[in-house]
Amino acid sequence: MAHDIVVPDSDRALYENFHFAHAARANGLLLCSGQIGSGTNGIPESAEEEFRNAWKSVGKVLQAAGLDYADIIEITSYHVGLKANLQAFMQVKDEFVKEPYPAWTAIGVSELAVDGARVEVRVVANQCKR
Repeated sequence: MAHDIVVPDSDRALYENFHFAHAARANGLLLCSGQIGSGTNGIPESAEEEFRNAWKSVGKVLQAAGLDYADIIEITSYHVGLKANLQAFMQVKDEFVKEPYPAWTAIGVSELAVDGARVEVRVVANQCKR
C-alpha cells in the first residue's frame, strides 16, 4: 500500500537521523508517531508542562498535514507512572481535545525512548473533512 509521509519542517533532522516519519497518510487516515513532551531543556520537571509539550507536538504534526485536534479519532498514550499521572494527563488532554471525544487507550510502560519522559502520545486522525 502506498503512503505519503508528513514531517514538519522543524523536525526534518529527526526524520533523517532516526529514519521515521512523524506521520503517514493512508486510506483516508493520518497515522501519527508518538510524541514526547520534551522542551528546549529536555523533559520538564512539571508533568503538566511535559504533557502540554507532547500535545503541542501532536498539534504541530496535525497542522503539517492540514488537520487539527478535532480530526483525531483515536489516541494511544503510553505512561511511565500511569496511575500517579493519569489525572493530570486527562486535564491537559482536555485543553486540546474536545467533544466528540475520540477513542483512547492509556497504557502503562516501564520506560520510554527519552530518559525521564513520563508520556508518549500517538494519534490517528481522519483526513476526510466533515
